[in-house]
Amino acid sequence: MVALTLPDGSVRQFDDAASGADLAADIGPGLAKAALAVRVDGNLWDLHRPIETDAAVSIVTIKDDDETILHLLRHDAAHILAEAAKELWPDIQVTIGPAIENGFYYDFSRAEPFTPEDLEKMEKRMHEIVDRDEKLEREVWDRNKAIDYFKSIGELYKAELISDLPEDEVITLYRQGEFVDLCLGPHLPSTKKLGHAFRLMKLAGAYWRGKSDNEMLQRVYGTAWRNEKELNAYLLRIEEAEKRDHRKLGKEMDLFHFQEEAAGMAFWHPKGWTLYRSLENYMRRRLDAAGYVEIKTPQLVDRMLWEASGHWEKYRENMYISESEDRVFALKPMNCPCHVQVFRQGLKSYRDLPLRMAEFGSCHRYEPSGALHGLMRVRGFVQDDAHIFCREEQIAAETKDFCDLLMSVYKDFGFTDVAIKFSDRPEVRAGTDEVWDQAEGALKDAVIAAGYEFELNPGDGAFYGPKLDFVLTDAIGREWQCGTLQADFVLPERLGASYIGEDSQKHTPVMLHRAILGSLERFTGILIEEYAGKFPLWLSPQQFVVCAIVSDADDFASEVLAKMKAAGLRGDVDLRNEKINLKVREHSLAKVPVIVAVGRQEVESGKVAVRRLGEKGQQILDLDDAIARLVEEAKIPGT
Repeated sequence: MVALTLPDGSVRQFDDAASGADLAADIGPGLAKAALAVRVDGNLWDLHRPIETDAAVSIVTIKDDDETILHLLRHDAAHILAEAAKELWPDIQVTIGPAIENGFYYDFSRAEPFTPEDLEKMEKRMHEIVDRDEKLEREVWDRNKAIDYFKSIGELYKAELISDLPEDEVITLYRQGEFVDLCLGPHLPSTKKLGHAFRLMKLAGAYWRGKSDNEMLQRVYGTAWRNEKELNAYLLRIEEAEKRDHRKLGKEMDLFHFQEEAAGMAFWHPKGWTLYRSLENYMRRRLDAAGYVEIKTPQLVDRMLWEASGHWEKYRENMYISESEDRVFALKPMNCPCHVQVFRQGLKSYRDLPLRMAEFGSCHRYEPSGALHGLMRVRGFVQDDAHIFCREEQIAAETKDFCDLLMSVYKDFGFTDVAIKFSDRPEVRAGTDEVWDQAEGALKDAVIAAGYEFELNPGDGAFYGPKLDFVLTDAIGREWQCGTLQADFVLPERLGASYIGEDSQKHTPVMLHRAILGSLERFTGILIEEYAGKFPLWLSPQQFVVCAIVSDADDFASEVLAKMKAAGLRGDVDLRNEKINLKVREHSLAKVPVIVAVGRQEVESGKVAVRRLGEKGQQILDLDDAIARLVEEAKIPGT
């Protein structure tokens, strides 16, 4: 007798082992038709897998938790892609094909490169396989038998994967039609359950198992959704994201560029650097008001400090190394050990705490070339970094103040949808479990006391302490993790930081690592895409351009430029002997928010014609009135 307990507390009993499909049929024909999988004691199982002991169960349908369903659909789509490829090119070898965020991929070993036309063929064959309604059946195989089987059909990568699994690992294969694949599962009951809301998106290269000394495979990316409406919405988001791509807009707006001689490091052009400095100056003003002191520390530091801090052991592979005079130095990948050195200078009292120490710190981290992505993933960057040295009883107040400051900053940039994630101890870490218990408890209590909700992100803390990550959502629904607050009970002790307490004894301070924008490079890229280059006036690197319509207006145009710049506005003048429509078109492409046009009529009247980016009409205003309006609009938030 097997008793299966449903979420409502009711119990269904079966004389023998029963599957999720049996349970769904026992409940009713509607559920039997809609069922896709089953949760058994919290674990997702195939619908037809026998449940042999009493368990708490729930039937999964297309209406259930989005992530569960989407993972199932995408996992199946990857297997169906592999089957399609094998049918089209029997000599191809299939390797690994997981579900990923927004889709799936599969890596193939094939002598000839795939073409866009091949993508179309594979997608068409996938639709055919869906329509065949092939059952996906789970099979448990003997380890050696499975290895021999895949070797016999030329699937050497699959045989290697099985050989590398632990000896006691249960080997499960899934069969769909004539195609058999190594997989843990679970899967949908049949290929038809996937539906047709999928699309193959692009091709890429990928090393076998991610190691550059292995064979380069061909990766096919796809996306899959619950229905055509969701698929079309995603494709629309992708189209919008391509329009907003900061690399494309950066070129059109003449902001920055990259080149191989300094891969992963930005070359900032005058307009881009103006935008960058606007961010830095804004943050500097906010930090000054919040009681931070600003410092500057070296970029090249002897390895001895990195060994003492633990970074040499935990982070060495991501650090740039230099040797000189028989000494080994590293470009700093982060600022925290250097900040401790500043804190250690001179005797500190409990009265000096909290000490909020900020730096726009230049950092370098080695990122694989394939991971580089414009400003979003670079090797050289600046953080709006700070470290708060405090007593444990001050953590709650400092956490609240930081969270309030961060939310206010994000609001000024137009971001109001911000989620907080609490990340606890990772597998690789420094410090004892007792110290981690103390740090995790203190940080969690602090964010609760501050009145902010958060979700758990297990195992993703820094190696020295738990952290809060702040994830903002942009205009087209993408999430970006930017800000962070990390409670560190380890590094100050390792590096000998101390203060004299009320008891006249030495104590080790708690160190709160924190950033709001994070990497200024990355946040600049996020802002470019958030606004699609159409920045609010206070942020725009070029706030206006004065365009002379005729050469007779050149002198007046120069006067207008001088007055606008004297009022603190950023801009330029265009005196080229070109038609005004051409000038408007070019400056609009460069996302200049305000075009001030002057011709003979404006010279005579002392007025100007003001045209806004994206608007067809224009306003005729007195020059002083136009300047006053723009100055008011260009005020930095909070000033």
